[in-house]
Amino acid sequence: MSQSYDAIVIGAGIIGGCTAFELAKKGLRTLNIDKMPAAGQGSTGNSCAIIRVHYSTFDGAAMASEGVHYWKDWENYLEVDDESGFAVYRNVGCIVTKNERNNFLKTVCRNLTELGIEWEDWDADKLCHEIPIYDPGRYSPVRLLSDPAFGQAAKENLAGAIFTPHSGYVSDPQLSAHNVQRATEARGGNFVFNAEVVEIRQAHGRVAGVTLKDGERIDAPVVVNVAGPHSFLINRMAGVEDGMKIKTRALRQEVAHVPAPAGFDFETNGCVTSDGDIGCYYRPEVGNHILVGSEDPDCDELEWADPDDFNRNFTDQWKTQVYRLAQRIPSLGIPNRAKGVVDLYDVSDDWIPIYDKSDLAGFYMAIGTSGNQYKNAPVAGAMMAELIDRSEHGHDHDADPLRFALRHSGQTIDVGFYSRRREINPESSFSVIG
Repeated sequence: MSQSYDAIVIGAGIIGGCTAFELAKKGLRTLNIDKMPAAGQGSTGNSCAIIRVHYSTFDGAAMASEGVHYWKDWENYLEVDDESGFAVYRNVGCIVTKNERNNFLKTVCRNLTELGIEWEDWDADKLCHEIPIYDPGRYSPVRLLSDPAFGQAAKENLAGAIFTPHSGYVSDPQLSAHNVQRATEARGGNFVFNAEVVEIRQAHGRVAGVTLKDGERIDAPVVVNVAGPHSFLINRMAGVEDGMKIKTRALRQEVAHVPAPAGFDFETNGCVTSDGDIGCYYRPEVGNHILVGSEDPDCDELEWADPDDFNRNFTDQWKTQVYRLAQRIPSLGIPNRAKGVVDLYDVSDDWIPIYDKSDLAGFYMAIGTSGNQYKNAPVAGAMMAELIDRSEHGHDHDADPLRFALRHSGQTIDVGFYSRRREINPESSFSVIG
């Protein structure tokens, strides 16, 4: 006999968990299904969990700013106790360097100003005063280590940077997913782990449920694809990919973990930094370390991967990212042994997520989110729950895109911005910055 739920959410990462939590708050009986042994053990657990507000698109900035409110009030938002404790949001602020690739942040600053988001304009001297281990030099264009010009002394300083004080990072992203699991369970939601979906069942022109690898059939009139790097495979199972102008793929990424320079407490006094001038982003990490990720500069080849079979070992990319960081932090020591994370991003064609229904009634998607949407998870969960509720009660989201009211900021965003049928957005950075 099949089990039956009101909604099945495929994935128990931070966005899958928040979607189920918000659906459960609306009274639905939910089930999250995940291939991993525990919540957040996939892309969420390996995220840098950066919470920032700067975006090249207005809707992106509005959503990100809204997300900060949730992270600052995380425990009250969840309204539950967790025996494992709670993930902590560290509000250290974010520096974004100005460079040609981001149009010297003109669009970003306009978005911040229009939304009333606090920001400061820094010149190179201010940057080095605030973070004295930073070198103010301009090193762009970003180069490979094999380029003879790599590492040459800067001939001029950066054009400057901006600083957004209401930004930071979450200390333990996997724990945040566990927190949301406990909150969802307290509302009647269920979770099953080590379980693989192998079929999206249909009946009478709409989704009917899923079948697991062990043969178990679970019925539900609503199925939500939040499967991270596996999302495109789930869409193919459901037969909805042909109806999408924007699609997703799995992209292999490396994040380096290196010690901060001796004599400077980067964990306490450092900031999240988005540094397109050297093609990296970086943030403080526990134990006075630095996490270093790539902002996907044009010279780096993107490595699209099979989500079930990819190289989990470090490559020359790890060394490239660390040496790029050493341009900004000349006192950085280069470890002999590579440490950090190798995992996958779920990336859309324009690096902007898809939060949408599909051409199959009852089948919804919160995908293409990896790398730049962790911060938005609570907002995305609430938005997806509203989209599902309205659509299941007859609203035609394709013809009349939902307008979603952000509960903290008072802004309203057009959910059609995240449509599967949109044209590629030219305002995107086409990188992890989104």
